[in-house]
Amino acid sequence: MNRTAFAIIAAALLFGCSNEIPMVNLGIDDVYYIPRMQKLDLHPALTGEQYEWYVNGICVNHEKDYIFIADEEGDYTLELKIIDPDTPYHFTFDIHVLHEEIEYSPYISKVYEYCPAPGQFVNEMPRYEEGDTYQDILQKCEESISGTNDIMITLGAYGGYVTFGFDHTVINRPGEYDFRIWGNAFYELTNPDARGGSAEPGIVMVSYDRNCNGIPDDDWYELAGSEYYKPETLHDYRITYYRPTAHVPEEDDTGYLDDTIYIPWADSEGATGYIAKNIFHSQDYFPKWVDGNELTFAGSRLAPNGIDLSDTGRYFVLYAYDHGYVDNHPNDYADLNSFDISWAVDSKGKPVTLPGIDFVRVYTGLNQYCGWLGETSTEIARAQDLHIDLPGVPLPDPLDN
Repeated sequence: MNRTAFAIIAAALLFGCSNEIPMVNLGIDDVYYIPRMQKLDLHPALTGEQYEWYVNGICVNHEKDYIFIADEEGDYTLELKIIDPDTPYHFTFDIHVLHEEIEYSPYISKVYEYCPAPGQFVNEMPRYEEGDTYQDILQKCEESISGTNDIMITLGAYGGYVTFGFDHTVINRPGEYDFRIWGNAFYELTNPDARGGSAEPGIVMVSYDRNCNGIPDDDWYELAGSEYYKPETLHDYRITYYRPTAHVPEEDDTGYLDDTIYIPWADSEGATGYIAKNIFHSQDYFPKWVDGNELTFAGSRLAPNGIDLSDTGRYFVLYAYDHGYVDNHPNDYADLNSFDISWAVDSKGKPVTLPGIDFVRVYTGLNQYCGWLGETSTEIARAQDLHIDLPGVPLPDPLDN
């Protein structure tokens, strides 16, 4: 195949499979050329009682349709066996996986959703300007955390989230961390070994673009961190925040909170409370681009991690969980801020096997208020696919080291 022909094929496949690209119409071609870390969506026209797909002699799938993807360049032999007493079928074909024409970025390339819960940094990180629409805010988010921009965004109180992706599929390599996310957690200086300070853990969800439409509308799976199976972690938790209405503000006796009944909330456990307003942030805490008067979020909820060491509401320490959460440990600890796609579980907590992921969602995992520190809110700055090499930058060690 000449270079021009390959360039046309690579350009068509560069952003994944699409309904506009007829990968399989009446049958399966003899040869395919695709870039690494991109999907080849195979739909055989023939049907039968059972199906077997083999890659280099290893059976990999028993469904009628199969998505082939590989992170290593090279030549792959695929076999399709349709097992049927009337119309048995056996076909062998080749897939040549080539290096991409345009080098992939290891960093975020697109932000698909930004839906923060109310919080003291909302409308500031990123900054809302009068007249901004949701699309304007979404663009500001993308400009903040894509590439190496490293401009922090807030997710607000419990449930607030952001959804982002890369310019390729992040491959699930067994026994390795697959991607990393930066936050702004730190350990306090007086007792750093206790790993307490400012840890505002965010829960990570992942999704594989099985329908190949390029948008995050497939099933989501939680990455089970160190707290997932603990009895104090709630699953199927739900909370609703209400836009503040006219009321007489109530101050607290510390002098740091000038409205302790600012934004009401109610949750699925029957509890109610408020997001208070503090003296450090005077802007609106409810997202100003949202038209409705309520915001509802759902997911897993982690146990509180904040302790008031002063007993007066003046000195809170937020302790880090072991692993598996964003904005939980300082960024210097690469392994503690890295994630393995193999941790994915379904809504029942059952492990699932994903060949890779196309979308990542991070949401604030605690419903917790810590005096003058305010609500516990996850912040993120950027993310990185750990399988795309960076010159001179060592990658985290495999998990089993």
